[in-house]
Amino acid sequence: ATVVTKYGEYLKQNNYQDTARIFNCGYAGNQAKNYAEAAKYFDMAVKMNYNVDDSYVGEAMAYRNLNKTEEFLTTVKEGLKVIPDGNKNKTNLEKLLYGYCIKQGQAAQKKGDLAGAEKMYKEVLAVSNKDYQSNAYYSLGAMLYGNGAKILQAATPIATSEPDKYNAEKAKADKDFKQAKEYLTKAVELDPKDENSKKILASINDILK
Repeated sequence: ATVVTKYGEYLKQNNYQDTARIFNCGYAGNQAKNYAEAAKYFDMAVKMNYNVDDSYVGEAMAYRNLNKTEEFLTTVKEGLKVIPDGNKNKTNLEKLLYGYCIKQGQAAQKKGDLAGAEKMYKEVLAVSNKDYQSNAYYSLGAMLYGNGAKILQAATPIATSEPDKYNAEKAKADKDFKQAKEYLTKAVELDPKDENSKKILASINDILK
């Protein structure tokens, strides 16, 4: 915390020209849990082209801890574009993106915000890691399967008494099941050992017969 304060005062007098101390200020900000300052200084370091790969990771971590989703996603995507393949920090950014988006997606799904959850899960598909992609496809497929099953279960009691209404609800459920099948099929293509996706796929295929 002292580093952030003292270096911050120095950098202001220096007109923010000392790139090494700007980076160190960002690092100290994350260590001191002063994430707003960390994001600010790491962003400066990126713009000044100093220690760019570490700066992108530091900035992404700061935005993650601030729970600033759009800023986090923008930072990660920019970093993934400029950091070369094989650089450990590209892997680190993908890991940060995966962890954050799956967690946010699950939170949105729990609240019943399926559109929000779908958006977050799909963000993971931008990474190159096949395991992360497969897990994102599984999350998407399992969510839509669950929603379709919920719709169908609620409609079943009116299958005989209100056939038209039942058929309309069943059509909604089938739409979810078909989309879930697409996602889960991709999950299995990426990870042939994914037994969870295979089980749900078998259940969907029975329903859609």
